[in-house]
Amino acid sequence: MVELARPDPDDLLAQMRAQEARARRGKLRIYFGANAGVGKTWAMLSAAQRERQAGRDVVIGVVETHGRADTAALLAGLEQLPRRAMPYRGRVLHEFDLDAALARRPGIVLVDELAHSNVEGSRHAKRWQDIEELRAAGIEVWSALNVQHLESLNGTVGAITGVRVHETVPDAVLDEAEEVVLVDATPDELTARLAAGKVYLPQQAERAAQNFFRKGNLIALREIALRRTAEHVEDDVRGWRVEQSSSQAGAQAGPMAAWNTSGAILACVGPHADAAQTVRTAARLAGQLSVNWHAAYVETPPLQRLPAAARDRILAVLALAEELGASTAVLTGGRVAPALAGEAQRLNCATVVLGRPRQREGWRRWWPPGRRGIAQQLAGLSPTLDIVSAGVADSSRRLPRAMTGPRGEEDDAPRARWPGYAWAAATSVLITLLAMPLVHVLEGANIVMLFLLGVVGVALRFGRGPAAFAALLNVAAFDYFFVDPRLSFGVSDWQYLLTFAVMSAVGLLIGQLTAGLRFAAGVSASRERRARSLFELTRELSAALQAEQVAALGAAAVQGHFGGAALVLAADDNDRLALPAAAPPGFDGGVADWAFRHGQSAGLATATLSAQSWHYVPLKAPMRVRGVLALQPAHARWLLIPEQSQQLDTLARQIAIALERVHYVDVAQRAVLEIESERLRNALLGAISHDVRTPLTALIALAESLRELPEGPQAQAARAIVAQAHELNALVGNLLDMARLESGVAGGAVNLRRDWQSVEETVGSAIRAARAALGATAVRTDLPAELPLVEFDAVLIERVLVNLLENAVKYGAPPIEVRARATDAALVLAVRDHGPGLPARLQGREQTLFDKFTRGQAESATPGVGLGLAICKAIVGAHGGTIEAANADGGGAEFTVTLPRRPPPPEPPLAAEASPSPP
Repeated sequence: MVELARPDPDDLLAQMRAQEARARRGKLRIYFGANAGVGKTWAMLSAAQRERQAGRDVVIGVVETHGRADTAALLAGLEQLPRRAMPYRGRVLHEFDLDAALARRPGIVLVDELAHSNVEGSRHAKRWQDIEELRAAGIEVWSALNVQHLESLNGTVGAITGVRVHETVPDAVLDEAEEVVLVDATPDELTARLAAGKVYLPQQAERAAQNFFRKGNLIALREIALRRTAEHVEDDVRGWRVEQSSSQAGAQAGPMAAWNTSGAILACVGPHADAAQTVRTAARLAGQLSVNWHAAYVETPPLQRLPAAARDRILAVLALAEELGASTAVLTGGRVAPALAGEAQRLNCATVVLGRPRQREGWRRWWPPGRRGIAQQLAGLSPTLDIVSAGVADSSRRLPRAMTGPRGEEDDAPRARWPGYAWAAATSVLITLLAMPLVHVLEGANIVMLFLLGVVGVALRFGRGPAAFAALLNVAAFDYFFVDPRLSFGVSDWQYLLTFAVMSAVGLLIGQLTAGLRFAAGVSASRERRARSLFELTRELSAALQAEQVAALGAAAVQGHFGGAALVLAADDNDRLALPAAAPPGFDGGVADWAFRHGQSAGLATATLSAQSWHYVPLKAPMRVRGVLALQPAHARWLLIPEQSQQLDTLARQIAIALERVHYVDVAQRAVLEIESERLRNALLGAISHDVRTPLTALIALAESLRELPEGPQAQAARAIVAQAHELNALVGNLLDMARLESGVAGGAVNLRRDWQSVEETVGSAIRAARAALGATAVRTDLPAELPLVEFDAVLIERVLVNLLENAVKYGAPPIEVRARATDAALVLAVRDHGPGLPARLQGREQTLFDKFTRGQAESATPGVGLGLAICKAIVGAHGGTIEAANADGGGAEFTVTLPRRPPPPEPPLAAEASPSPP
């Protein structure tokens, strides 16, 4: 008999919306290869030439030929968009012009090197983001990508080759591409291309052959590229099959046949004790074949009435399947075989593993077989499926006692059946009593309708068994009370036998169909309840603005779905889990912290600390773990039901995303506040400093004129005025310098007058400039004679040394040492004193000394406002270097400045050597 499967309206609507969205977006074709040199750009340009000859509007947005003549020759005849000139660190780079491509709107645009990083100041940071905007505008894009540029494979490729690539592309870009064209080349062929100069220039090719392009690396990268392409093709096959099965639902007799493309295995978990052996057999086959595998249990109306022990055994087998690496599911349906065939089609499984049919004894051997019937039905529904029968072994699994709980507390235990049969008998008696007075008014066919109505009512309320019992009682009552001769089971007309048979068959059929509808309605109500709880939580979380609100809403939603008790523990700003002040009974903060630190579930129904009565789920957000969801469910066995476990993971995911959203909203608000505060403070500093500078200059000039006074109190006062005026002038200068430097760093426009400088001369100039502050303090220098020339701004670096020397005089003790040394990549300058060193309160927080208005001793008679070291940090940072503070061995504080350096230019030849005079 043909079974018509109606498609799910929601699935059809989602499919139509997805098709409309794809129709509006431009397609993406990616030429994918293992590494450079396999011919991705060449293949892309060759296909572009064919499309151009076919009449398509093909335009080159950007293509990198890397000097390859055969690739450059394919550019002929193709329109090229002019590139956009972008200034970058004193140079001009030519980048892809996104606006020009959007204005041109070609049919196909070629944008090479998908993982390329755009120049600072571009609209998007990455080229793949440019491509997304082109696709959103409806433009088809072709691009090229190497396997090492995929984000998820970047670390794996780096470990294999020893080369870490910094330009990466999210895997979703490749997954969402409509077409992925694999461009492949054997390692020997690629090595030959490299030697022939078709990949890199000769100098680069020699280095590449010794490092990245070793044969072992090429083989490994080729395998990774082939596997990644196969995964994309497998996703395409699965998506196409799902679309076809949805569109053909109701038009064919069963699900589409599985295609043996991935070799996936589906294990059928049954209610018998040998189900664990079936799962182990499937796991062993999947391991031997290196394929994915799945496990499914089909719950039919008869299986709903299994005792609690049998249901626990099924959940234990599903948990075993998950431990062995399977993805599990609980399916619902009227029969097992169609549900299994549909799941195999959805997952594209080509092999189904079933338990071996049992030999029946006694009269049961004549009863229709169970497992054997499932195999035969599967073979009829999906002839291409490979069906494997697993052996029988004593391998039953049981849930831990903590998971089952007292049987009396389970609200989902099978109910006693006798009330349903009692109600069936009472219904039959009631209808008989109501129809007796109407025996001379109604015809027999109408009385039969009354009895059938009673069967429908019993089936709706109590299910299949009581409905069948009611149908048989109704036949007997109709025969005894309403068929001549009345009050006897005899019949006067043989046609009544046909009436009894039809009445029994119709009653049984109505009971069967009504019970099936009742079962389907229960399944739909359960799914609707799960979807509604998730929808309500998402809606409420979208309006939450504080982490406390998110925690309260999340705990309430989880508790409402699973019962029992629930807690949402969020992490604080120091990445520590905030535990409740009053822990509920059974809650263990140590287990919650373990789940938070390791990002893994722990406690009840897990393999970690399973003796706990609470289940701990890490709240994994896209960026990091944001907390822990702790749950003590009303019934622990619910956590082993795949649908319930997936619902819990989904709820935890929504809570984690909401916590991360609230966190970043708070971060953004604080950042805006800090930026505005810093901008206002710099503006005030600049304005005050400029307004103070003019009267301060006049004050210094007037004080200097008083130095000519004869010795006495007036002369001493004049000298004090001059000293204090110079101190104030230095402070104002520091304020101006700090405001200027910070505005320059924020705007990216710190003008450094870099030149090749002598370190000895810069140190000497700094000591002379700081002589007024140094006074009689001795300064020792350790400057090796072989110090090279270093490229930096001499005026600013001299200012750094002056500030460090003045700081050493104020807070240290003589002698003061200045040392310098050069490495291959850096120049290291150190200024040390022999005083008490850095305060103990700054241990581990030495970098805070370089913050503005920060002093080593908050309460000190030493003058200063804490800007000298902040200026040093700004100047060194503008040079791309670092500055550190630490206590020196033997006492005192030491400040170390590290500046990056490159080899100095070669010295020009002497005039006599450059142009020798004629003899």
